[in-house]
Amino acid sequence: MDLKPARILGIESSCDETAASVVENGRSILSSVVATQIELHAKYGGVFPEVASRQHIRTIYAVIDEALQQAHMGLTDVDAVAVTRGPGLAGSLVVGVNAAKGLVLGRNIPLIGINHLEGHICSAWLYHADTSRPPEAPKFPLLALLVSGGHTELNLMTDYLQYRRLGATLDDAAGEAFDKVARLIGLPYPGGPSIQKAAADGDPEAFKFPRSRLDGTWNFSFSGLKTAVLRVVRELEKTNRILPVNDLAASFQAAVVDSLFTKTMKAAREFEVKSVVVAGGVSANRALRDTFLHQSEFPVHIPPLSFCTDNAAMIASAGYFHYMAGHKDPLDLDVLPNWPLS
Repeated sequence: MDLKPARILGIESSCDETAASVVENGRSILSSVVATQIELHAKYGGVFPEVASRQHIRTIYAVIDEALQQAHMGLTDVDAVAVTRGPGLAGSLVVGVNAAKGLVLGRNIPLIGINHLEGHICSAWLYHADTSRPPEAPKFPLLALLVSGGHTELNLMTDYLQYRRLGATLDDAAGEAFDKVARLIGLPYPGGPSIQKAAADGDPEAFKFPRSRLDGTWNFSFSGLKTAVLRVVRELEKTNRILPVNDLAASFQAAVVDSLFTKTMKAAREFEVKSVVVAGGVSANRALRDTFLHQSEFPVHIPPLSFCTDNAAMIASAGYFHYMAGHKDPLDLDVLPNWPLS
């Protein structure tokens, strides 16, 4: 692919984050604005779809304007608008897609619908524009571990936009398991940060929770681990013992990290990749990051913490590579709530 200079405005509204960003050449972040809804949904113990879509409507144009202002640009200065088309909550996706359509119609610039999962992977290419020494880009072929609230999968990439899914979770995604286990042991939503915080004061070997290996496949499974935690909690409650929350959190987290790391490294060796990418919301987990970054077999690329969770810079980055490939979408572009990456 012939990569030339271009500036892409990215828009993200797949779940409960309203975001906009301007990215140059697929890597350099000129601006990034994220309006979070975590406090709105915390009382529900998860994202409430109708609340999320209404909040997107209230904030999306202000977020876009701020992103353009931070980049010291107007719409006439961007080469294309990239927007998350799916997967995600249908009502939330529609808000972002309709906003993007209005922008490109008014300025006659290309519209590019982006897969949210692809955006997460492309976040590994990002860096802030004021970085003195830009980090080296991932090299192909590479193995991408995508770990988020709704997805856990391994993808082999031989070039930009080329994905071959090797395996995925057969049940709960890793992020989903964090949320459910946090609820089981009395920790607040979102579960990932809550469990990480509790685990810092816990013993990761206090409980011998199972690791589902699923030998012969590149798939993952976390439902058995979740059930094992539930069983321990119920046994402790029967004896009226105080739950050792820190130890439960640390032991659960260790089991998840071990499962993800072991299978990813095995696949990296099998397919003789040149680099490994770890992306998605769960890639913000400190234990997971440390485990991957402290090994020396493969160069590992993990986005900065602020770009692990949902953001628009990753959508703009993915949009750049599609723009360079000559891709554009018509104005009747529709959302795809269950859109698979491959």
